[in-house]
This record gives sequence, structure tokens and C-alpha cells, in this order.
Amino acid sequence: MDIIGTILWPIKWVIEAILVAFHWAFTQIGMDPAAGITWVFAIVGLVLVVRALLIPVFVRQIKSQRRMLEVAPQLKKIQDKYKGKKDQFSREAMSRETMALYQKAGTNPLSSCLPLLLQMPIFFGLFSVLNDATHNKAGVGLLNLDLAQQFAASTFLGAPLRDSMSTASNGHVVWVAIVMIVVMSASQFITQLQIMAKNQSPEMKESPMYKQQRILLYILPLVFAFSGFAFPLGVMFYWLTSNFWTMGQQFLVIRNMPTPGSEAALAREARLARKRQRRGQPEQEEIAGGDGGTVVVDEPRRTQREQPIGKNRAKQAGKKKK
Repeated sequence: MDIIGTILWPIKWVIEAILVAFHWAFTQIGMDPAAGITWVFAIVGLVLVVRALLIPVFVRQIKSQRRMLEVAPQLKKIQDKYKGKKDQFSREAMSRETMALYQKAGTNPLSSCLPLLLQMPIFFGLFSVLNDATHNKAGVGLLNLDLAQQFAASTFLGAPLRDSMSTASNGHVVWVAIVMIVVMSASQFITQLQIMAKNQSPEMKESPMYKQQRILLYILPLVFAFSGFAFPLGVMFYWLTSNFWTMGQQFLVIRNMPTPGSEAALAREARLARKRQRRGQPEQEEIAGGDGGTVVVDEPRRTQREQPIGKNRAKQAGKKKK
């Protein structure tokens, strides 16, 4: 076993355990164990488990992105300071100052890529598991030879899950792969677009990170086109389901935890103001906190104005006090 196989072995074992567990659960409710749709649902279940486990990492990613937003103005000052300087001394000085700024803020640009980096070993582990099943090979754990052969023979809409466009055994594989590529590209495009259009502050739109996101917006569809040609349909179902999870997750974050100063933050403040108005609550002001959260400050409550009273009533009130 090579070093990559050694690293992937425990990951493959866990993937097989989750995959087989979901496959067993669906067969217990009456689904055909040899049907492709049963294996597709098992792959979807695997995605849900993996992405749920990565939620704490995603929360850390959000906090890191907020810190990156806070240091964006200082980062631009450093870049302007060394703008046009190509000598090695200036480049090293710029790098030192940039890293010192990141360390002071407690963040770095790679933090936003952490969920994706953690998913890559799982993705390659799944690819290895399904690739072994394609060749009727038993897995390293619970995916025994019978289950591997069962998967290898399963089809979805007439397309074998073990096939890719490069190894298509019939025309159904090509059409299913094309549809999945289009849906994958659209879901990823929508996810990136809603981040860039609604969840970026004016300072962030001036940063180099925003320009990188614009480039990724158009490069990722090409990545999916390549994956659709090279990867088996079973792996593509994992990727597609993961994209849908990401799209829904980003929608909830942008709606409920928007970046301060962004269009989404202004929309959230307007929604909260309308809710308070409907409930008859006093107006509140939200200000951005240092950790990316919000601090709610109540305005002073308006006391009821005293009504004027006549002279006779005033005299009577004075006598009562005496």
C-alpha cells in the first residue's frame, strides 16, 4: 500500500461504514437494495453526515472572514505603501507586514478555504471507494464484495453509477452527466453570486479577495465540466448534494448573520425594524460589534405627556396632598 492509500484507509473505512449504514436503512423500509436510487440516497445521506460534522468549521470560517473584513483597510494601506516596488527587499517587507497584520487579527486567507480542504480527503476517499466498487473490488471495511458488485450493477435513469462520460457504456450516462454538470454549475454560481452581490461591504469590494472571488465565479463551471467528464456519476451525486447544502447554508448565513455594512445587513435591519413596528416595540438601533456580531441598543422609552388640568381640579388636588 502506497502512502496515499495509507492516509486514505481510515477515511475510506468511515465512508464505507456510513454508506453501507444508509443503504441498509433504506432497504429496511422497502427499497430495492440493488436499485441505483437506493445507492444515490445512501450517497446523499453520506453528504448530510459529513457536512453536518463540518458545521463548527464553517462557523470558524465565518468568524475568520469577518476578521479579514476588519483588516481590509489596513491591508490596502500596506499594498499602497509598496505599490510599484519590485525589489526583493520591498516584497519581503510587504510580506512581513502582511503576516504581522494577519497574526494580530487572528486570521489568515487560508481559513476561508478550510471547509473545502477538509472535504477533499473525503471526496478522494469516496472516489477510491466507488472506483474499487466499479471494478468489483471489496472495500477496506463494511463494503464487502457482494455490496461492491451490487453497486457496480446499479443504474440511475438507465445510467450505471460506476460510469463517467469518459467510460460511458451508453448514451444515458452522457445525458445524466450533462444535466448534473449544468445543475452543479448553476448552484455554485448562485452561491458565489449571492455572497458577492449581497454579503460584501464597500471595503471588501475594494480588496484583492473580492477580485479573486470574481475570477472563481467563472472558473468553477470549467472545473465542473472537467469533473463531469472524468468522475463517476456516484461521485458527482456527492458533489451535487454538497453544492445544494452549501447554497442553503450560505442563504441562511447571509439572511441571519450578514457582513456588517453589506446590502444583506441593511435588509436585515429593515426586516427587524418592520417586526418591531408590527409588535409595537420601541425602536432599536443595531451597531456592529467587534466580533462581527451586533449590539442592540434600545432608544429611550417615550413617557406619556401629562394632560393639563383646570384650576378647580388643581385646588382640589392641592387640598388632598395637605
